[in-house]
Amino acid sequence: MKTLILPTPEAAIKRTADIIDHTVRATPDTVLGLATGGTMLPLYDELAQRHREDGLSFAATTSFNLDEYIGLAPDHPCSYHRYMAEAFFERVDIDPTRTHLPKGDAADPQAASNAYETLIEEAGRIDLQLLGIGQNGHIGFNEPTSSLGSRTRIKTLTASTRRANQRYFASFEETPRYAITMGVASILASRKCLLLATGEAKADAAARMIEGPLERVAFNRLHSPRP
Repeated sequence: MKTLILPTPEAAIKRTADIIDHTVRATPDTVLGLATGGTMLPLYDELAQRHREDGLSFAATTSFNLDEYIGLAPDHPCSYHRYMAEAFFERVDIDPTRTHLPKGDAADPQAASNAYETLIEEAGRIDLQLLGIGQNGHIGFNEPTSSLGSRTRIKTLTASTRRANQRYFASFEETPRYAITMGVASILASRKCLLLATGEAKADAAARMIEGPLERVAFNRLHSPRP
């Protein structure tokens, strides 16, 4: 693991964009794993600007997003489908048929989770997975205590995660309780992972991720059968 500490959020965003830019230009048909959240908005602004001004093309790129709220249709204003469309997909030349997000409004969320995992496997794994980190340390919606052997599945969101996301909804009660998320093992199967964290609110989570212990029981689960 390589840790880069940049002097400002802007510098961190530019360096992250540089890595994605280099990856896509070197391998146009790369498979990107994408993330959502407030941290990613200026990053997508930067990538969209490079598309407009510097010829960065995503035309041959395939993407898979980490997660989606259960119960939200793609056109819901708070869905991650809508987020990605407005923040990134509609601003670059990526082929919509190559963009993938879990189906939060699926009649059978577990079947949809399994189908999403299969899509990732059929794509030949993710080449570069972009990650943010929650204040409680989650990646995707893999809340604390998630198994390192977990694959794409339904996850119950903690109260702290729901409170952090409440600002996007009318009230805490309307903030979704469940999500479909790529599992930890799904994420770790990526060829490279790139985590971006900015701001004081994420400092403790980032420090614990870098310096904290890895529980032996969790490590043993890495090679357990898919749940």
